[in-house]
Amino acid sequence: MTGRFAPSPSGRMHMGNLWSCLLAWLAARSVGGGMVLRLEDLDPDRCRQEYCDQIMRDLEWLGLDWDGAPVYQSQRTELYRQAFQKLEQQGLIYPCFCTRAERLAASAPHRSDGTAVYDGRCRSLSPEAREALSQTRRPAWRVQVPERSITFRDLLCGEYIEDLSRDCGDFILRRSDGIFAYQLAVVVDDADMGVTQVVRGSDLLSSTPRQIWLQDQLGLPHPEHGHLPLLLAPDGRRLAKRDRDLELGQLQTQYPAPELVGQLAYAACLIDRPEAVSPQELIPLFSWEKLPKRDLIWAL
Repeated sequence: MTGRFAPSPSGRMHMGNLWSCLLAWLAARSVGGGMVLRLEDLDPDRCRQEYCDQIMRDLEWLGLDWDGAPVYQSQRTELYRQAFQKLEQQGLIYPCFCTRAERLAASAPHRSDGTAVYDGRCRSLSPEAREALSQTRRPAWRVQVPERSITFRDLLCGEYIEDLSRDCGDFILRRSDGIFAYQLAVVVDDADMGVTQVVRGSDLLSSTPRQIWLQDQLGLPHPEHGHLPLLLAPDGRRLAKRDRDLELGQLQTQYPAPELVGQLAYAACLIDRPEAVSPQELIPLFSWEKLPKRDLIWAL
Protein backbone atom coordinates (compact mmCIF):
# COMPACT_ATOMS: atom_id res chain seq x y z
CA MET A 1 0.00 0.00 0.00
CA THR A 2 1.23 3.49 -0.83
CA GLY A 3 -0.17 6.68 0.65
CA ARG A 4 0.75 10.25 -0.12
CA PHE A 5 1.22 13.76 1.13
CA ALA A 6 -0.10 16.23 -1.46
CA PRO A 7 0.15 19.75 -0.02
CA SER A 8 -0.31 22.91 -2.06
CA PRO A 9 2.70 25.22 -1.50
CA SER A 10 0.67 28.42 -1.41
CA GLY A 11 1.59 29.36 2.15
CA ARG A 12 2.66 27.98 5.51
CA MET A 13 0.89 24.84 6.71
CA HIS A 14 -1.65 25.10 9.53
CA MET A 15 -3.06 22.58 12.01
CA GLY A 16 -5.64 21.33 9.51
CA ASN A 17 -2.84 20.43 7.10
CA LEU A 18 -0.87 18.74 9.86
CA TRP A 19 -3.95 16.75 10.89
CA SER A 20 -4.33 15.33 7.38
CA CYS A 21 -0.60 14.70 6.97
CA LEU A 22 -0.23 12.89 10.29
CA LEU A 23 -3.23 10.62 9.75
CA ALA A 24 -2.31 9.88 6.12
CA TRP A 25 1.20 8.93 7.30
CA LEU A 26 -0.12 6.74 10.10
CA ALA A 27 -2.61 5.01 7.82
CA ALA A 28 0.24 4.03 5.52
CA ARG A 29 2.95 3.23 8.04
CA SER A 30 0.61 1.25 10.32
CA VAL A 31 0.32 -1.44 7.62
CA GLY A 32 3.93 -1.23 6.49
CA GLY A 33 3.03 0.91 3.47
CA GLY A 34 5.03 3.49 1.55
CA MET A 35 4.55 7.24 1.61
CA VAL A 36 5.25 9.64 -1.26
CA LEU A 37 5.37 13.44 -1.30
CA ARG A 38 3.81 15.44 -4.11
CA LEU A 39 3.92 19.24 -4.11
CA GLU A 40 0.85 20.49 -5.94
CA ASP A 41 2.38 23.67 -7.34
CA LEU A 42 0.38 23.99 -10.55
CA ASP A 43 -0.64 27.61 -9.96
CA PRO A 44 2.40 29.87 -10.54
CA ASP A 45 0.58 32.88 -9.09
CA ARG A 46 0.09 31.28 -5.68
CA CYS A 47 2.81 28.65 -5.29
CA ARG A 48 6.46 29.34 -4.51
CA GLN A 49 9.57 27.22 -4.11
CA GLU A 50 10.17 28.74 -0.67
CA TYR A 51 6.84 27.29 0.47
CA CYS A 52 7.78 23.88 -0.97
CA ASP A 53 11.02 23.96 0.99
CA GLN A 54 9.23 25.05 4.14
CA ILE A 55 6.66 22.24 3.86
CA MET A 56 9.43 19.66 3.71
CA ARG A 57 11.19 21.20 6.71
CA ASP A 58 7.92 21.26 8.65
CA LEU A 59 7.14 17.61 7.89
CA GLU A 60 10.62 16.63 9.00
CA TRP A 61 10.28 18.73 12.17
CA LEU A 62 7.11 16.82 13.01
CA GLY A 63 8.85 13.48 12.42
CA LEU A 64 6.97 12.59 9.22
CA ASP A 65 9.11 11.03 6.51
CA TRP A 66 8.44 9.96 2.93
CA ASP A 67 9.93 7.59 0.39
CA GLY A 68 11.89 8.74 -2.64
CA ALA A 69 12.34 12.23 -4.02
CA PRO A 70 9.51 14.76 -3.81
CA VAL A 71 7.45 15.21 -6.98
CA TYR A 72 6.48 18.64 -8.32
CA GLN A 73 3.31 18.94 -10.38
CA SER A 74 4.76 21.93 -12.22
CA GLN A 75 7.27 19.54 -13.82
CA ARG A 76 4.65 17.06 -15.03
CA THR A 77 2.74 19.09 -17.59
CA GLU A 78 3.45 16.63 -20.42
CA LEU A 79 1.73 13.81 -18.53
CA TYR A 80 -1.37 15.97 -18.04
CA ARG A 81 -1.32 16.96 -21.71
CA GLN A 82 -1.29 13.31 -22.78
CA ALA A 83 -4.25 12.50 -20.54
CA PHE A 84 -6.11 15.57 -21.80
CA GLN A 85 -5.53 14.52 -25.41
CA LYS A 86 -6.81 11.02 -24.67
CA LEU A 87 -10.07 12.48 -23.36
CA GLU A 88 -10.19 14.83 -26.33
CA GLN A 89 -9.87 11.90 -28.73
CA GLN A 90 -12.90 10.34 -27.02
CA GLY A 91 -14.91 13.46 -27.85
CA LEU A 92 -15.33 14.41 -24.19
CA ILE A 93 -13.63 17.83 -24.20
CA TYR A 94 -15.11 21.14 -25.32
CA PRO A 95 -14.15 24.83 -24.98
CA CYS A 96 -16.05 27.01 -22.53
CA PHE A 97 -16.07 30.76 -23.17
CA CYS A 98 -18.22 31.77 -20.18
CA THR A 99 -16.93 34.44 -17.85
CA ARG A 100 -17.11 33.78 -14.13
CA ALA A 101 -20.21 35.99 -13.84
CA GLU A 102 -21.87 34.11 -16.69
CA ARG A 103 -21.01 30.76 -15.14
CA LEU A 104 -22.57 31.75 -11.83
CA ALA A 105 -25.66 33.19 -13.48
CA ALA A 106 -26.15 30.02 -15.50
CA SER A 107 -25.63 27.65 -12.59
CA ALA A 108 -27.83 26.18 -9.91
CA PRO A 109 -26.54 25.25 -6.45
CA HIS A 110 -26.38 21.55 -5.64
CA ARG A 111 -27.10 19.83 -2.35
CA SER A 112 -26.72 22.05 0.70
CA ASP A 113 -23.24 23.47 0.19
CA GLY A 114 -24.14 26.06 -2.45
CA THR A 115 -21.66 24.71 -5.01
CA ALA A 116 -22.59 25.85 -8.51
CA VAL A 117 -23.24 23.26 -11.21
CA TYR A 118 -22.43 24.41 -14.73
CA ASP A 119 -25.41 24.12 -17.08
CA GLY A 120 -23.39 23.10 -20.16
CA ARG A 121 -24.33 26.12 -22.26
CA CYS A 122 -21.06 26.03 -24.25
CA ARG A 123 -21.33 22.30 -24.93
CA SER A 124 -23.66 22.76 -27.90
CA LEU A 125 -22.03 25.80 -29.51
CA SER A 126 -21.64 25.50 -33.27
CA PRO A 127 -18.15 25.57 -34.80
CA GLU A 128 -18.94 29.04 -36.15
CA ALA A 129 -19.96 30.33 -32.72
CA ARG A 130 -16.82 28.90 -31.15
CA GLU A 131 -14.67 30.54 -33.78
CA ALA A 132 -16.37 33.90 -33.25
CA LEU A 133 -16.01 33.74 -29.47
CA SER A 134 -12.36 32.70 -29.72
CA GLN A 135 -11.57 36.05 -31.34
CA THR A 136 -12.20 37.87 -28.07
CA ARG A 137 -11.89 35.25 -25.32
CA ARG A 138 -9.51 32.43 -24.43
CA PRO A 139 -11.60 29.43 -23.46
CA ALA A 140 -11.29 27.09 -20.56
CA TRP A 141 -11.76 23.42 -21.43
CA ARG A 142 -14.43 21.26 -19.84
CA VAL A 143 -15.08 17.54 -19.86
CA GLN A 144 -18.60 16.38 -20.64
CA VAL A 145 -19.94 14.05 -17.97
CA PRO A 146 -22.72 11.51 -18.54
CA GLU A 147 -25.95 11.03 -16.62
CA ARG A 148 -24.39 8.49 -14.32
CA SER A 149 -24.17 7.86 -10.61
CA ILE A 150 -20.80 7.05 -9.06
CA THR A 151 -20.74 5.13 -5.77
CA PHE A 152 -17.73 4.31 -3.63
CA ARG A 153 -17.14 3.25 -0.03
CA ASP A 154 -15.02 5.63 1.99
CA LEU A 155 -12.84 4.24 4.77
CA LEU A 156 -14.33 6.72 7.24
CA CYS A 157 -17.51 8.15 5.74
CA GLY A 158 -18.99 4.90 4.44
CA GLU A 159 -20.93 4.72 1.18
CA TYR A 160 -21.02 7.91 -0.85
CA ILE A 161 -22.97 8.43 -4.07
CA GLU A 162 -23.09 11.30 -6.53
CA ASP A 163 -24.91 11.85 -9.80
CA LEU A 164 -22.33 13.39 -12.12
CA SER A 165 -24.64 15.42 -14.35
CA ARG A 166 -26.90 16.64 -11.54
CA ASP A 167 -24.50 17.11 -8.64
CA CYS A 168 -21.27 17.88 -10.46
CA GLY A 169 -21.86 18.95 -14.06
CA ASP A 170 -19.25 19.38 -16.76
CA PHE A 171 -16.10 20.47 -14.95
CA ILE A 172 -12.96 22.30 -16.04
CA LEU A 173 -9.86 20.28 -16.90
CA ARG A 174 -7.76 23.13 -18.26
CA ARG A 175 -8.05 26.77 -17.35
CA SER A 176 -8.13 29.59 -19.86
CA ASP A 177 -4.52 30.44 -18.99
CA GLY A 178 -3.46 26.93 -20.04
CA ILE A 179 -2.91 25.50 -16.55
CA PHE A 180 -4.29 22.00 -16.09
CA ALA A 181 -6.87 21.68 -13.33
CA TYR A 182 -6.51 19.83 -10.06
CA GLN A 183 -9.05 17.13 -10.97
CA LEU A 184 -7.02 15.94 -13.96
CA ALA A 185 -3.58 16.35 -12.39
CA VAL A 186 -4.38 14.42 -9.22
CA VAL A 187 -5.82 11.48 -11.15
CA VAL A 188 -2.78 11.26 -13.43
CA ASP A 189 -0.32 11.67 -10.57
CA ASP A 190 -1.88 9.14 -8.21
CA ALA A 191 -1.73 6.48 -10.91
CA ASP A 192 1.77 7.37 -12.08
CA MET A 193 3.13 7.46 -8.51
CA GLY A 194 1.53 4.16 -7.53
CA VAL A 195 -0.73 5.69 -4.89
CA THR A 196 -3.22 3.12 -3.60
CA GLN A 197 -4.69 5.04 -0.65
CA VAL A 198 -5.76 8.70 -0.57
CA VAL A 199 -6.30 10.24 2.86
CA ARG A 200 -7.47 13.85 2.88
CA GLY A 201 -10.05 16.23 4.35
CA SER A 202 -13.78 15.72 3.91
CA ASP A 203 -13.98 19.00 1.99
CA LEU A 204 -12.67 16.97 -0.96
CA LEU A 205 -15.16 14.12 -0.59
CA SER A 206 -17.36 15.42 -3.40
CA SER A 207 -14.36 15.53 -5.77
CA THR A 208 -13.89 11.78 -5.55
CA PRO A 209 -16.73 10.64 -7.89
CA ARG A 210 -15.49 12.81 -10.76
CA GLN A 211 -11.95 11.55 -10.17
CA ILE A 212 -13.18 7.95 -10.23
CA TRP A 213 -14.97 8.66 -13.50
CA LEU A 214 -11.84 10.23 -14.99
CA GLN A 215 -9.84 7.19 -13.91
CA ASP A 216 -12.32 4.99 -15.77
CA GLN A 217 -12.03 7.07 -18.97
CA LEU A 218 -8.23 6.99 -18.80
CA GLY A 219 -7.97 3.31 -17.87
CA LEU A 220 -6.39 4.07 -14.48
CA PRO A 221 -6.84 2.19 -11.18
CA HIS A 222 -8.97 3.44 -8.29
CA PRO A 223 -7.14 4.08 -5.01
CA GLU A 224 -9.13 3.63 -1.82
CA HIS A 225 -10.17 6.82 -0.04
CA GLY A 226 -10.43 8.00 3.54
CA HIS A 227 -11.90 11.47 4.06
CA LEU A 228 -11.15 12.97 7.45
CA PRO A 229 -13.32 15.31 9.50
CA LEU A 230 -12.13 18.90 9.33
CA LEU A 231 -10.56 20.97 12.07
CA LEU A 232 -12.60 24.14 12.53
CA ALA A 233 -11.76 27.47 14.10
CA PRO A 234 -13.71 28.38 17.28
CA ASP A 235 -16.15 30.41 15.15
CA GLY A 236 -16.92 27.37 12.98
CA ARG A 237 -14.79 28.36 9.98
CA ARG A 238 -12.64 25.79 8.24
CA LEU A 239 -8.98 26.51 8.97
CA ALA A 240 -7.43 28.27 5.99
CA LYS A 241 -3.98 29.47 4.94
CA ARG A 242 -5.34 32.78 3.74
CA ASP A 243 -6.57 33.53 7.28
CA ARG A 244 -3.27 32.35 8.82
CA ASP A 245 -5.25 30.07 11.14
CA LEU A 246 -2.99 28.26 13.63
CA GLU A 247 -0.07 28.67 11.25
CA LEU A 248 2.79 26.33 12.02
CA GLY A 249 5.37 29.11 12.11
CA GLN A 250 3.63 30.63 15.13
CA LEU A 251 2.96 27.26 16.76
CA GLN A 252 6.61 26.22 16.53
CA THR A 253 7.56 29.12 18.80
CA GLN A 254 5.13 27.89 21.47
CA TYR A 255 5.11 24.09 21.30
CA PRO A 256 7.67 21.33 20.71
CA ALA A 257 6.74 18.96 17.89
CA PRO A 258 5.81 16.04 20.21
CA GLU A 259 3.26 18.24 21.99
CA LEU A 260 1.55 19.21 18.73
CA VAL A 261 1.56 15.60 17.56
CA GLY A 262 0.06 14.60 20.90
CA GLN A 263 -2.72 17.17 20.58
CA LEU A 264 -3.58 15.83 17.12
CA ALA A 265 -3.40 12.22 18.28
CA TYR A 266 -5.74 13.01 21.18
CA ALA A 267 -8.21 14.71 18.81
CA ALA A 268 -8.04 11.58 16.62
CA CYS A 269 -8.87 9.40 19.66
CA LEU A 270 -5.60 7.52 19.31
CA ILE A 271 -4.46 8.37 22.86
CA ASP A 272 -6.47 8.99 26.04
CA ARG A 273 -5.02 12.39 26.92
CA PRO A 274 -3.03 15.11 25.13
CA GLU A 275 0.58 14.29 25.89
CA ALA A 276 3.88 14.55 24.05
CA VAL A 277 4.31 11.69 21.62
CA SER A 278 6.18 10.98 18.39
CA PRO A 279 4.52 9.82 15.15
CA GLN A 280 6.48 6.56 15.39
CA GLU A 281 4.96 5.83 18.80
CA LEU A 282 1.48 6.23 17.30
CA ILE A 283 1.96 3.69 14.51
CA PRO A 284 0.72 0.67 16.51
CA LEU A 285 -2.18 2.74 17.90
CA PHE A 286 -3.69 3.79 14.57
CA SER A 287 -7.10 2.43 13.61
CA TRP A 288 -9.75 3.76 11.26
CA GLU A 289 -12.38 2.62 13.76
CA LYS A 290 -11.01 5.01 16.41
CA LEU A 291 -11.15 8.18 14.29
CA PRO A 292 -13.96 10.70 14.87
CA LYS A 293 -16.49 11.11 12.10
CA ARG A 294 -17.58 14.71 12.77
CA ASP A 295 -15.71 17.98 12.28
CA LEU A 296 -13.83 19.19 15.35
CA ILE A 297 -13.55 22.67 16.86
CA TRP A 298 -9.83 23.25 17.37
CA ALA A 299 -8.25 25.63 19.84
CA LEU A 300 -4.85 25.23 21.52
